[in-house]
Amino acid sequence: MYFVIGIMVLATIATAVWILAPQFAITRLVFDVEPDHPVGFGYKMAWLAVRSRDTMAVVEALGVHQPQPANWKSGLGTVYDHQLGESRVYISPPVNGWTFVVGLPLPAPVGRKFTDKSLPFLVDLGASFIEVQYYFSYPIIDYYAWARVIDGKVARAFAINDDGVVWNKGRPSKEEKALGLKLFEFRGIRGRKGDAGGEMMLYPTEEHVIELASKWSIDPTSLERQPATEGLGIIAIAPARWRAERLSKAA
Repeated sequence: MYFVIGIMVLATIATAVWILAPQFAITRLVFDVEPDHPVGFGYKMAWLAVRSRDTMAVVEALGVHQPQPANWKSGLGTVYDHQLGESRVYISPPVNGWTFVVGLPLPAPVGRKFTDKSLPFLVDLGASFIEVQYYFSYPIIDYYAWARVIDGKVARAFAINDDGVVWNKGRPSKEEKALGLKLFEFRGIRGRKGDAGGEMMLYPTEEHVIELASKWSIDPTSLERQPATEGLGIIAIAPARWRAERLSKAA
């Protein structure tokens, strides 16, 4: 419930900023373009890990707006900023064959009353790259998610928030099982009529998401320790089509 409210508030604020920004823009944002080494991220954030060494190819496939060069510190500082991060994503230089797309505006699986823009987005992006991974970790609203698209097909997608399981597609990977993140089927109170049962899961934590990322691709919190050259990424405005949208038949 809190997750849905949080997403709607973010969407409303982002829309207002998008409409009113041209009227109030007095100075232009200037990003640091001095190449630097990778900087860690991951906590309270959404990100993609795209198997590609071509940052500009990822930018083009995303269809983002107003792309501008920015180094790691400037780009990540922007997406973590309370105001600037509401509408922007950072596309990183490649690290060990992976390019990261970092930012809360990335499409998220909000819930059953909302259009699922996330999986179509990931499948579409996966048509251009060998592998695309998605992660979301936000303890404040009890929301955690991960997905893996290989050769354009969803190999695994899981998401859970305070309303319960939102995604559960594909079989749990051996890496998930190793973390003890098992989904259990349960039945209602004995003798209760009409109870169809349901599912529950040992609730994941932020550390579980980070550890799973380290097994599927790279631990984003330890990028400073990765052997990588200095580089520049791209900061850009997220497309309006990524915003959460209620189903027309939803109450």
